[in-house]
Amino acid sequence: MNRRRLLTALVLVTVSNTRALAQAQPAGDDFAAEVKLLYRIGACGNALPLAADLPKKAIDRHCASMKYRYTRYHRAWVDKAKAFIAPLQPADLPQVAVYPFGGGDLNSALTVFPDATEITTLSLEAAGDIRTITSLDRHQLGEDLTLIGHDIGRLYQAAYSTTKSLMAASHARVPGTIMFALAALAVHGFEPTSLRYFDLEPDGSMRYLTGAELDQRAAAAVAAAEAGTRPRTKRQVVGKGTVYRIWKLQESVFANIEITYRPIGDEGAAPRVYRHVVANLDDEHLGADRRALAHLEKKGKVAVMTKAASFLLWYDDFSQIRTYLLDHLTWMISDASGIPPSYAEAAKLEQTTYGTFVGAYFIKDPNNVRRDMVKLWARNPERALPFRFGYPDAEDHNHLMITRRPGS
Repeated sequence: MNRRRLLTALVLVTVSNTRALAQAQPAGDDFAAEVKLLYRIGACGNALPLAADLPKKAIDRHCASMKYRYTRYHRAWVDKAKAFIAPLQPADLPQVAVYPFGGGDLNSALTVFPDATEITTLSLEAAGDIRTITSLDRHQLGEDLTLIGHDIGRLYQAAYSTTKSLMAASHARVPGTIMFALAALAVHGFEPTSLRYFDLEPDGSMRYLTGAELDQRAAAAVAAAEAGTRPRTKRQVVGKGTVYRIWKLQESVFANIEITYRPIGDEGAAPRVYRHVVANLDDEHLGADRRALAHLEKKGKVAVMTKAASFLLWYDDFSQIRTYLLDHLTWMISDASGIPPSYAEAAKLEQTTYGTFVGAYFIKDPNNVRRDMVKLWARNPERALPFRFGYPDAEDHNHLMITRRPGS
């Protein structure tokens, strides 16, 4: 081969390799250094030496509290729940899991689906800006770690998070939703390897964002707020003349995140993926913007969980997310805030109950789903449940429900 042909061949190979590399690696910026730092000082997932400018005493106190919470949480809930739930799952359980209304509760998802290769939570809470972890002053950093650590402890004690506590954590300067996820990785023996922000395209595909794009959007949001032109977040009020559900979608530039992770110290392990998507899942919002649904539909058949979901799947105005679950779930675990029996029966799904359910303890029920749920538990054999999964019932009983396709 002459020199010209050789150079041409080398150029073609280089171009081909560059294109292949671009296809193999996500675009956008990877905030791996920042997420690993928050994992160390917030989630306390390792004991690597701290930089001199960090408040070592405050971090050490925080980490002592977190490690105590982890140990207690394992004994009180994780170990019991894992041992109980694993035999209930089919051998061919999909390794892709979806957790609507899940906040940053990766912890429960990893307890239920410890072998999942991909987990997606969806909720109103934005992820927050991981980059602030490198710019907070020592006092603010210590305060935020204490605040979010307290909320994580509350989740571990109650086995569910309130929207109020999730919102409080998500508004801290330290990104609370991300810290919830990193604490989950620490509890379950995983470590983060990367973090990226992304947008959802109209067809549900993902587009990763650069730091420059995030900065531009943040500057535009600040300018709009100062000029008074930023749209006010609409409060959602639902009920036939009675206000019984009020919430709002958190507007943020730093909304959707993807964290890749692996077992601690196992550099050769295939990366697993956790994604958090900010979305209001009621029909009004999904009708106006169905990107989140399109993203979920691309996953095919999935494993599903939901708990402490404010009984939203009982209501007429959450029909689209409920229909998605009915069409795509292979196996689903929930408390009574899961899919009502009438919809499961129409979709030819089976439902099996555990524990005791005599009624929901804080809900308005225009469709009288409570009656159907009570009947469902009554016609199932009595099965003990030695731990709480989501809400208690009206008389503080533990309860749990499996919804599955026949034969799964």
